[in-house]
Amino acid sequence: MARIKIKHGQNEIEIESKDFYVDNQSVNEVICNLSGFVKDYGSSGNTQYEYSYDPTHTTNPLSIFEEAEIHEPEFVKPAFIDKNQIRSKINMLMEDSFFDQPRTVSEVVSQLREYGWATVPLDVSKVLTNMAFNTELQKDLREKRSYYSIAKLLEVN
Repeated sequence: MARIKIKHGQNEIEIESKDFYVDNQSVNEVICNLSGFVKDYGSSGNTQYEYSYDPTHTTNPLSIFEEAEIHEPEFVKPAFIDKNQIRSKINMLMEDSFFDQPRTVSEVVSQLREYGWATVPLDVSKVLTNMAFNTELQKDLREKRSYYSIAKLLEVN
């Protein structure tokens, strides 16, 4: 699954491969076209920046964005992440609504792999348990398996 996410200031746009087809030749065009939609708007309501795709121009459009990544899980071996990086990667999954549904450790490990990160399942389990202990995530036990989801605050009347 491919995903393109472009963020500029408060504006953000994200599309997934189930919504489009993109290959190595068209990714630059897709990014240039999408980036025009996320630029800040001036007081006149007009877009301050315009982008167009020039196939003869060889500049990588990702170079204009901070923290830009391209990951094609089907073709690239995931990068191993240290156990100290797992929490920040799980926070990314939380931002992407991954934990809106209860998830097992193996599902989290698989999703991290989809994002291009490989890690030890035991380390992921420890981080998830710690996050549940700190009420960042909710932990439920069903059928002798632990499930983690977004922590729901209890209302007291």
